[in-house]
Amino acid sequence: MAAGGRTLKLLVVGSGAREHALAWKLARSPKVTSLFAAPGNAGTAAIATNVPIRAEDVDGLLAWAGENGIDLTVIGPEGPLAAGIVDRFRAAGLRVFGPTAAAARIEASKVFAGDLMARHAIPAARSAAFDSYQAALDYVHRQRPPIVLKADGLAAGKGVIIAPSVAEAEKALSEMMRDKIFGEAGRRVIVQEHLHGREMSYFVITDGTTVLPTVPACDYKRVNDGDEGPNTGGMGSYSPPPFYTEALGTLVRKTIMEPAVLGLADAGSPFTGTLYGGLMIDNHRPRVIEFNCRLGDPETQVVLPRLKTDLVEVIEAALDGRLDEVTLAWTDEACVGVVMASGGYPGKYQTGLPVTGLDTLDDGIIVFHAGTRLGDEGETLTAGGRVLTVVALGKDLEEARNKVYANISRINFKGAHYRTDIADLKDKR
Repeated sequence: MAAGGRTLKLLVVGSGAREHALAWKLARSPKVTSLFAAPGNAGTAAIATNVPIRAEDVDGLLAWAGENGIDLTVIGPEGPLAAGIVDRFRAAGLRVFGPTAAAARIEASKVFAGDLMARHAIPAARSAAFDSYQAALDYVHRQRPPIVLKADGLAAGKGVIIAPSVAEAEKALSEMMRDKIFGEAGRRVIVQEHLHGREMSYFVITDGTTVLPTVPACDYKRVNDGDEGPNTGGMGSYSPPPFYTEALGTLVRKTIMEPAVLGLADAGSPFTGTLYGGLMIDNHRPRVIEFNCRLGDPETQVVLPRLKTDLVEVIEAALDGRLDEVTLAWTDEACVGVVMASGGYPGKYQTGLPVTGLDTLDDGIIVFHAGTRLGDEGETLTAGGRVLTVVALGKDLEEARNKVYANISRINFKGAHYRTDIADLKDKR
């Protein structure tokens, strides 16, 4: 509980659907009297006060939070975390939820994450890192396709290429290291083993010592049905995975998440916040694809609606180092979320297009905004590649899925597209 039982002024940093979902959940806490989002979007504007400061503007956010008496700041995206926003807020005496820049390296540098996993025997995909194009090319020629290539640094969720042939891996490597399609993030490249199995996202909240699991989810990275087309930031997700068991969760926590948290502490970089494990499950054996230093998007949009516990209480316990006193309560309902994207995404797309139909949806349908903004007349306009995540709860995945697809076609903007196979029960994942 807030110190002395007082109520809180909260700031959520970010502008995506993940941040809208965080704001939506935090707003439900009786402890919250004022809620702000920086910079927010058209969705957060309905439940919070948007502040026109970019998530990357650490100086601006720090000054604004101090001047406006913010009691707690929750950081959504990885960029400001890697840039040290938590370090800056802490140094100014402000409470902030998220890892330090040193701890955020588990996402910001795949080389750092790989070394950490190797030191602590965390099961993961076999990989090798290169800052020499020729050395990387020679290594690629010795691999069996499909071949996974990853930019070492942050690339907005798009720094991964799965090449089905050696020739396509050569092309991708040249684009990353010579053409610098991912900028400085691709200065160093990781060539990784392609894992087979079922992909699963697993999140834990941690105070640097206690590891508190949430519920798992599955997401869809490819832009088109059937997992076709280029990778995106995520086109939809669902929770829980049908193949998930408590035994699998225990195995993931004991062999992956706890060793990672303890390893970061041993390295002098204790992690406070939400740690994401992108996993591949093969014959009940989990291996790490990647770690992220924050909640995932679009998984957050299907995890938080299932959480019954006050998220503010959980965050405060993590910041106070008493997470061992917390038990999370979850609904037994399943949750499905489908992303509506701009025409052309993940390539070039138009913005400023009117969004209609948001007021025609059935009760219980949740719409988390991402790439939206308010127009001069208060109308909702598109402002990004991924525009909305349409979400529903149901007694099972089939019911939740049917609710989403019965409503999503009522929402319209020029060029809108979405996958029609999210949480399809024929999906073997």
